[in-house]
Amino acid sequence: MNDFRKLVDLASARLGGRAIEANDEFFAPKSNLLKPSKAVFIEGKFTGRGKWMDGWETRRRRTPGYDWCIIRLGLPGIIRGVVVDTSHFKGNYPARCSLEACDLGGGPPDAGERAKLHSPNTPWIELLPESPLAGDAQNEFPVTCVRRCTHLRLKIYPDGGVARLRVYGEVVPDRRRMGRSEIDLANIVNGARILQSSDEFFGVPLNLLMPGRGKNMGDGWETRRRRGPGHDWTIVKLGVPGSIERVEVDTSHFKGNFPDSCSLEACYSAGGDGSDVARLQDWQELLPPTKLKAHARHIFRDQLADVGPATHVRFNIYPDGGVSRLRLLGQPERQASPRGIALLNELSHKEARKSFLDCCGSKKWTDQMLALRPFTSKDDLLDAADRIWAALSAEDWLEAFCHHPPIGGNKAAKKQSGTARQWSSGEQSRAQQASEETLVQLAEANQEYHARFGTVFLICAMGKTAEEILANARTRLANDPGTERRIAAEEQRKITRLRLEKLLAP
Repeated sequence: MNDFRKLVDLASARLGGRAIEANDEFFAPKSNLLKPSKAVFIEGKFTGRGKWMDGWETRRRRTPGYDWCIIRLGLPGIIRGVVVDTSHFKGNYPARCSLEACDLGGGPPDAGERAKLHSPNTPWIELLPESPLAGDAQNEFPVTCVRRCTHLRLKIYPDGGVARLRVYGEVVPDRRRMGRSEIDLANIVNGARILQSSDEFFGVPLNLLMPGRGKNMGDGWETRRRRGPGHDWTIVKLGVPGSIERVEVDTSHFKGNFPDSCSLEACYSAGGDGSDVARLQDWQELLPPTKLKAHARHIFRDQLADVGPATHVRFNIYPDGGVSRLRLLGQPERQASPRGIALLNELSHKEARKSFLDCCGSKKWTDQMLALRPFTSKDDLLDAADRIWAALSAEDWLEAFCHHPPIGGNKAAKKQSGTARQWSSGEQSRAQQASEETLVQLAEANQEYHARFGTVFLICAMGKTAEEILANARTRLANDPGTERRIAAEEQRKITRLRLEKLLAP
């Protein structure tokens, strides 16, 4: 992300961040570093040790070295950028700073935390090399490290004062601790984040995902007054894929400026890291346009459509206004476990070959996947699957397409195994619930598609109705063969990823 300041501040005291140790805090305490509020300056205010400052300030160093402070992040994650804020420190700011990080694992801090942080066996990695600072300024530094972090060590050279430290990044929760109970899939604590929004003039959409209730109008998402057609919206990437069963839209504190109504759309994106908005497609209506009230918590359950698992949600407000919180409660999708990866690696060549062919009917794709065993993780497996698929020829793609039955039909593909047949049936379960008339029209569209392109109409059917699939088929019949082949290949890639995850599920 280019503007890393749109991400969550992982170190904020509001989220549990804490400055746990510093070598010196003579003039001002280390705890000030992580306050969510902006630093202030109070003219004429002094303490028994000197001028009162809203930051962390050490005494003047008379020997070689540097000062340091260790911080426990409120939420573990991947850091994309930091801001070393020296507001109001003009003649007493550090000349330079550096930043290191480590990962002490999941769970709450224990009694041995400080010993681990100072242990020579703890691998501290450099996030920011020694870099110059400006006084009374927002010193921004992008970070390129992609490792998960739980603790930071800020060093200042040689001494001085820093008002605030902002640590922007993406939350990486311990998914093993989530279990299979209902969670808020849109809470930043669980890894959710905002990808894009139409407007954030008065309040940022990230506030929608914050834990707890909104404190005031400033602690929500509020857009400017719309003077033309259209409506405002924001796209949320869920912390983990899951099925949304209950929605809460909270307009607390918004009384004369709440939206007239809202709606929700959901989609499932199985590719990449889910951050590319341009790749999101096949949006399905989760909540139809529904009236809202001022300063109220709205709970929606019976109004929600069954769209299956989702990875992203588009929250629409009509025409504009402010919302305090958005809660999307549901069941996390079953994920691959390390044990699942281990079992896959331990399969015989024959068994692994059958499992891969169940996921994707291309023999060349299967052979190349087999050659890459053992896989180190789920991400390693999925990245390899995407990379190999993208490099195959059109003939290899067509071979995989032939392993699928017609959408909405009763016949299985001749080359399908029992496992693949069962997966196909589950993926098409919603489409099979259509009326007889719709299924007949879908069969006719399949025949027309086969006559034009020489293969079955392929679509990742998970969560889609027969009507949605039929509309998609009719639209794609107008494509030229080359364009349609690439679209079908992308649908096969989605199906393959879904099945690989099922293969690894505990």
